[in-house]
Formats: sequence, structure tokens, C-alpha cells
Amino acid sequence: MHLKSLCSILILFLIMSSCNEIKPLDVTVYETSESGNKLTQINEFSELDNASIIKLDPETTYQTITGFGGAFTETSAYLLNQMSKENRALILNAYFSEDGAQYSLTRTHMNSCDFSLNNYSYAPVADDVNLEHFSVQEDKEDLIPMILDAMAVSKDGFRIIASPWTASPWMKDNNHWVGGKLLPKYYDTWALFFSKYVNAYKKEGIDIWGFTVENEPLGNGNNWDSMHYTAEEMTQFVQHHLGPKLEADGKGDLVILGYDQNREELKEWVDSMYKDEASSKYFDGTAIHWYESTYDYFPDALQYAHQKAPNKYLIQTEACVDAEVPVWNNDPWYWKKEATDWGYDWREEEKKYLHPKYAPANRYARDIIGCLNNWVDGWVDWNMVLDTKGGPNWAKNWCIAPVIVDPQKDQIYFTPLYYIMAHFSKFIRPGAKVIAANKTDNDLMVAAAKNPDNSISVIVFNENKTSKSFELHLGKESKRMTISAQAIQTIVIN
Repeated sequence: MHLKSLCSILILFLIMSSCNEIKPLDVTVYETSESGNKLTQINEFSELDNASIIKLDPETTYQTITGFGGAFTETSAYLLNQMSKENRALILNAYFSEDGAQYSLTRTHMNSCDFSLNNYSYAPVADDVNLEHFSVQEDKEDLIPMILDAMAVSKDGFRIIASPWTASPWMKDNNHWVGGKLLPKYYDTWALFFSKYVNAYKKEGIDIWGFTVENEPLGNGNNWDSMHYTAEEMTQFVQHHLGPKLEADGKGDLVILGYDQNREELKEWVDSMYKDEASSKYFDGTAIHWYESTYDYFPDALQYAHQKAPNKYLIQTEACVDAEVPVWNNDPWYWKKEATDWGYDWREEEKKYLHPKYAPANRYARDIIGCLNNWVDGWVDWNMVLDTKGGPNWAKNWCIAPVIVDPQKDQIYFTPLYYIMAHFSKFIRPGAKVIAANKTDNDLMVAAAKNPDNSISVIVFNENKTSKSFELHLGKESKRMTISAQAIQTIVIN
């Protein structure tokens, strides 16, 4: 064989060999941990034995992401107005700016809710069936300015879901803010209420993206603003009143989400909503909450809801650590299994196992990743800002928020929950596709998504008390790295 031929074969062999080599994966890693990291960029990793494998498959895609964020409540807006201008701006920037968490999906309440300063309605005049006295004046002091200021600092903007806790008492069978049902004779008036709300907020410069039909239609133990529906009643209201009214008023593009309560009862509701073509027509998706359990994210229920309506939204619209007064300026507490919730004391004996003491930081990370891996396309936290007592709240329904403030001292505490939310909201953007992420270590939770700009964000959560090593593989590239004990990481691959 000629020397020239031998050289050609050798060069070809070297090229083929180089193609099969594993190349280093270029990543940027951010970590929040019990040890003190707060979205801290990690550049060096400890070498640990027995590294597991996380293998990404961008060709296998699942749901399209709608967004992540929190809720505008009168309580949060009121507290922001008690802060100095500098600290008010600091909080809004932390949530909405490009340098902050970049919230992209939000929620607010129509009429009052438990996190209002008192009970109020936009339609206070009894038997005003045409809502001639409809007014959002109550929102103009606190709530609307907060939304407008958030819009001003948000580069990409955000979607707003509006939810009623109750209709005006005069529209209900018990004539009360709490409990009761909407009287059938006011179904058309209540549908008109939604349409007028959109117009009123539009006039203030705020576009509403969609609605949930009713916050917690199964009730809340008659503790604060509420109005009850069965699954069939809500479906009938949407099919014959709300959907047709919005369509007739040229608002057919507004999103309507049904249900809006805990996941354990999800099957009954999606069976009713998506029973047939007629019942499904005006429902664009399903809204869910996490309060049924402290740790169980109900994957079977989420899978069932997706299979029942694979082309509809499945959005987590509310979550918080409830029945707890916030712990001030004490990060370690949020990583320890000290917190309880409503079910720890009040749940039926046979279901108390669903509500153990559990670390708030772990709860957020576990639930969001669990949701992403089971077809949920949006995840919305509850109040963005609360005070050191977990309010103000007219119903004394104390909760924790990612940001706690002391208005009297003009002080802010960004809890670890803020940083955990930012791990998702900042790096997984609307329009991203959840992709397959296969792992060999069952003690790690992993989710991944490919963004519209083609970057890939991988979320890894280590709930264990020891750090762990893993190799991240994407095609023929890989990177060996370590995650701290009790930590969440976002790994960005550009």
C-alpha cells in the first residue's frame, strides 16, 4: 500500500476516534443551599466517588411552559406601600426585573380574599343585575399600582390570572361573604362581572390573560371568602354562561381554567369539565393547588388530568406554607423539618400522614420539580410579600411568603423560598419545552427544559444530608459536578 494511502487511512481513523470522544460540557451552575448559597454561581466542584449519571434527551419533549411566579394580593400591595420608595422598588425588581427572578406568570384576586384588609366587592349594590355600579376603585390605592409598577420593571412582561373568592353576598343563597352558592338567577350577572372586570383593568392599563372560575370551589371550612360549586355546577356555568358571555363580548381569547383546588379531587373535576366536546369547549385548562399534602405532589392525578385533556393547560395556581407565622432572618429554619401546615393539627386522623413536619425549602423544590415531571406547565406561588406576623389578613389565616417585611423598621428578609422560586422562574422561560432527563440516582430529583433561545436549564435537587456527585451528559458532551447537601441547583447549558 502506498504511503499516501496509509496517511489517508490514519487521518480518517483519527477523525473518527475524535468524533467518539466525550467532550467537556460548557455549563453555568447556580446553587441555593442550607449551607448558605443563594443563587450562588459555582465554578469549582469537589471530587467525590460514585458519581451518578444524568442524561439529557432534548429530542424527547413534553409540555410547553406557561410560566412561574406569584400572586398580587391587596395585602402584599398594601405592605409595599408602607415601605420606603427604595425598598419597594428593590422588592419589585427582585421579583420582576431581568436581574431578579423574572416572574412570568402571576395571579390576583377579583373582589376581596383572605389576604385583603377587609371584605369588598366591585358590585356592592344589591340586585344591580346589569352591574351599572361596577367599580374597581377599591384596588386603585394598592393593588393596581403594584401591578403597574411590576409591569414597568419587567422586560418580557408577565401573564395575569384573575380569580374570584366569592361573588357579592347579594348574589348568593346565604347572603354572606363566606360559603354559600351562587344563585342560578344571577349566573348571567356573574358572567357579566368577569367581562366588566377585564374592561375595568384594561382601562387602568392592565391586560388580564385569563381566569380561574372560582378559588377553592370545595370551600375552605367556612373560614374566609368563598363560594361553593360542584364539578357539574361549575361546568354548567362555564358552558352556558361564562364562556358564551366572554365570546359574545369579543373576549373569547381569554383563558378559562376550571377547578382551582387540591389535586386529590382532580379526577372528578376533569371528568366533568372534559366529559364531551360541548362541556370542554370553553375550558382552556385546569388549575390546581398543593394543600392536600405537605410532601405528595400526586403524580397519578396529574398524569390523569393530562391524559384527559392533553392539549389543555395544567397550572398550579396557588401554594404557600400555611398556618405558620414567618420566621424572621433565619435561613436554617427554612431548611429544617420544623414547619407544619393546616393538616398537621386539623386533618382527619386517617389522612394526617399526608401532613408531617417538613422543611419549607424542600417542599417548594420537591413540588415544582414533581409538577414539571408530570405535565404541569405553570407554577404560581401565593403572596409575594407578607409581614412578620404572616399577614395582614382579616381572617387571621397566617402564612409565609418568599419575601417578609417589617414596615415599621423598613426592613426586608428574602427567605430561601425566594431563591428557590428564582431557580425556576429566571431560567425556565415561557415557551420552553420540558425535555427528558434520565438519572441513575433515585435520591436526586431532576427536571430539564429547553428554552426558546435554545439554552437548556437543568434543575437538580438534593434533599440528602450529604453532598452528591453526578455526571451530566448531553449528546457527546459531559460535565462532572457536585451538589451540596440540602441544595438545589440550576445548570444552564448555552
